[in-house]
Amino acid sequence: MDALTIHEAAETSGWSPRMLRYVERTGLVTAARSASGYRLYGPGELQRLRTLKELLERFGVGLSDIAFAARLESDGALREAVETWLRSEPQRPEHVSAADWLRFEQDKHEKLLAAA
Repeated sequence: MDALTIHEAAETSGWSPRMLRYVERTGLVTAARSASGYRLYGPGELQRLRTLKELLERFGVGLSDIAFAARLESDGALREAVETWLRSEPQRPEHVSAADWLRFEQDKHEKLLAAA
């Protein structure tokens, strides 16, 4: 057999079947499908799962962090927006005095929360 079922892959890799489905939803590791729709994990997928686990442990990050990094790599607009935000410094609006800036920001947040 050249591939493992999700349960066999889970047992081999140390990931649970539920986590393997989540990893697939994030797009980090995609298993092939059998004619009947079952996930099939080959040596390449098992290697990716192993190295993903090593990456998470080495840097102390979560799957969502790696999934977001993958989105940054593939979505130029998102990457630019994040880079712009990281480089930016907070600036007080000209029409707001320094003494009123905190209240101004609080009011904006309260309005956003009320609208949600």
